[in-house]
Amino acid sequence: MKAMFGTVRVALGVVMFGTAFASMANAQCAYFEGSRAPASLEQQPSSRSGRAQLRPASLLVASEHDRESDNDAIVGFWKVTFVAQGNPGIPDGTVIDFGYAQWHGDGTEILNSSRPPATGNFCLGVWKKLGQSRYKLNHFALSSDLGGNMIGPANIREEVTLGRDGNTYAGTFTIDQLDLSGNLLAHVAGMVTATRITVDTPADTASS
Repeated sequence: MKAMFGTVRVALGVVMFGTAFASMANAQCAYFEGSRAPASLEQQPSSRSGRAQLRPASLLVASEHDRESDNDAIVGFWKVTFVAQGNPGIPDGTVIDFGYAQWHGDGTEILNSSRPPATGNFCLGVWKKLGQSRYKLNHFALSSDLGGNMIGPANIREEVTLGRDGNTYAGTFTIDQLDLSGNLLAHVAGMVTATRITVDTPADTASS
């Protein structure tokens, strides 16, 4: 049993969460050639006086869906813990991973995992509200071994329920690790819990 458990733990160490890089097309901090300048800075054709005129800026009104997502209670910064449950060879209650998750108002999510950086400890997901205080997360990562050799994509899925106070959530998770050909290498299931981090959360609480 110990040998099997050790094998599973090693596999999970290189399988769980992988590096996933995404371009931040909607969060540009600077103006680059080829992109459109803000409307308030675009010049109208010169007047007869030879002075350039500025075109008035227009306001972009967010859709009702966007406003609801931005204000959704799940949006925020969370300390998360993944604990195994119902897996052959892994005792119930074994901590599979922990880290920090950020749920964004645009329906995306990012996780900073405690896994070794060489295996890929940042990964990305998308979420959807299922009902009152209930959410579904579909999360993908690119996993590598400790040598930086690519293993393949990992798919992490969660269904969680937000606590009444809005500062905790809990639910189930599954992790399916695939190889580069799409073959299943490992499957792990269990419970995920999270506690909200705010601007007032002390360091000892966020790390314990």
